[in-house]
Amino acid sequence: MSFLNKTGIISIFFNYESVLMNLARENVPIITIDGPAGSGKGTISQSIATKLGWNLLDSGALYRLVGLAATIKGIALDDEVALSVIARDLDVSFKPGDSGIVDIILDNNLVTDDIRTEEAGASASKVAAVSGVRKALLERQRQFQTDPGLVADGRDMGTVVFPTAKIKIFLTASAEIRAERRLNQLKQQGINANLRGLIRDIEERDARDTNRKDAPLIPAEDAIIIDTSTMSIDEVVNTVMEAVEKVY
Repeated sequence: MSFLNKTGIISIFFNYESVLMNLARENVPIITIDGPAGSGKGTISQSIATKLGWNLLDSGALYRLVGLAATIKGIALDDEVALSVIARDLDVSFKPGDSGIVDIILDNNLVTDDIRTEEAGASASKVAAVSGVRKALLERQRQFQTDPGLVADGRDMGTVVFPTAKIKIFLTASAEIRAERRLNQLKQQGINANLRGLIRDIEERDARDTNRKDAPLIPAEDAIIIDTSTMSIDEVVNTVMEAVEKVY
């Protein structure tokens, strides 16, 4: 005859609790919106989430936050062990802000503007290639799947994080168009930038994202691919909503 010790009982309890949480998540509707930098996925995801009254996951912000936290702590962006610890212990929250912008709080500090710089984007692309970071953030991202529904914005939402999502969108556009969009955003913020340099940065990020070993940037097999190069924001939103209305 064998008996479970306290450790065994605790282990069974947490495993049972984990199973219940996963079952609850399965009933929560989800839309994944993936794509490369500048494809419009952030703007579209926020618009869709607002229309539906659903939760929003900006997964790119999590990687930017890991990069920012590492920079603040003086940790190299290729130090897998240290970066994985940062990703695991990340104290972050997303709150509705003014003008429809989502405020991002890191360690009780507002860092929304800090993680939207070109440097933060480049750092995010580098830490996203670190296997330990992706593993640490995987379950964290899945915890966002709560009622009434979730719109998940990222690069591997439909392929890795939420592979069973009923609606998967993949947005794309040429590097030139995406660079022009970024240039206009920077101008509105009073920041000078060079179009040619932005194109180069975007192409370098595309190469890193599509060629990394873990969770490369590719459309899910069942994703709806939308080229946003010549489309307005409203046109893209309407196209996505048409797909949503067919399922939900």
